[in-house]
Formats: sequence, C-alpha cells, structure tokens
Amino acid sequence: MKKSPASKSPTVYLPENTFARWTADQLRTDTEWEQCLFVDCNFAEADLRHKRFIDCRFERCNFTLATLNGVGLQGVAFAECKLTGVQFATCQDMLFRVDFEQCQLHYASFAGKKMRGTSFRHCSCTEADFTQADLSNAAFAHTALSRTVFHHTQLNGADFTTATDFIIDPEHNPLRGARFTVAGLVGLVAKYDLVIE
Repeated sequence: MKKSPASKSPTVYLPENTFARWTADQLRTDTEWEQCLFVDCNFAEADLRHKRFIDCRFERCNFTLATLNGVGLQGVAFAECKLTGVQFATCQDMLFRVDFEQCQLHYASFAGKKMRGTSFRHCSCTEADFTQADLSNAAFAHTALSRTVFHHTQLNGADFTTATDFIIDPEHNPLRGARFTVAGLVGLVAKYDLVIE
C-alpha cells in the first residue's frame, strides 16, 4: 500500500489509495492502511484482527459480523456502511476515533470505548450497546436509537435534538449539558411509566 503525503483526514484520496469492491483477502497484503478510500467493499464476517486504519474512509462497505479484535481505527469515517453486529468494543483503545453517516449499526457494541465528539448522522442504531462508553459531546443527528443501551455512559454535552426512539435513564448516565427537544424528554422519563399528553 502506498502512503499519501496529504494531510490527515483527507477529503480527496489518491487513485493508488482508492480501492473498490475489495474483499478481506485483498487486505491481507498489509497490516496498516493510511489515508485510503474503500468503496463498495464486502468485508462481511471477515477476520480483520490486528489491522490498523489511519485517516481512512469506507463508503457503502459491508462489515456485517466482521471481527475487529485489536483493530486500530484512528480517524476513520464510515458512510452508508452496514456494520451490523460489529464489536467496536474489541478495537484498540489508543487513538480510537470514528464517525458514521447513514450507517446501519444494529447490534453493534461500543461498550467501554472513549468516543468524545463522535458524530452519528442519519444512522440506525437498533439495540446498539454504549455501556460505560464516553460519548461526551457526541452528536446523534437524525439517528434512530431504538432499544439502544445507555448504561453508565458519559453523555455530558451530547446532542440528541434530532435523535429518535432513545430511552436514557438520567440516574445512571451523566447528562450535564446534553441537548434534547421537549419531545425527546419522553425518552428520559420512560422508566416512570408516565402518561405525557
């Protein structure tokens, strides 16, 4: 793999660092990928353990049930990707930084991860697990959070103003400075079984 001399978090990727319709077999050649763009790749159920991706972007890629044990995700963006069942909790903690746009994150686990300022835009996170994660200042823009688990999750300053279907217990999740709409407050008092009209 050739490294690009461009600055971090590029918006334009060199042709030699752009890979379309790859499978996990083609990733075996290297353990580290830097400033690469992956498009329409199928990594479903792939074993990607101990690889490292730095300032990379994945577009329309399928990672369903992929194994990410020990994987380094440093400044990685996912757009329109299927990430069902992915255990991000097993990724390397050092420099872990990800962003998601229009992604399916059903049953994904981020338990214990430090994800301050992470952006989830137009995502679906059905039954995702954020137990003991640090999501301070994270943004859940137009993101569906049905049956997603927030337990001892740091949510100070997080933005839920356009998020939907969430249930968050304020007694077990720090929420200082978190942003909600009036309609979203229902998700904060769900355990009290109140009738709100």
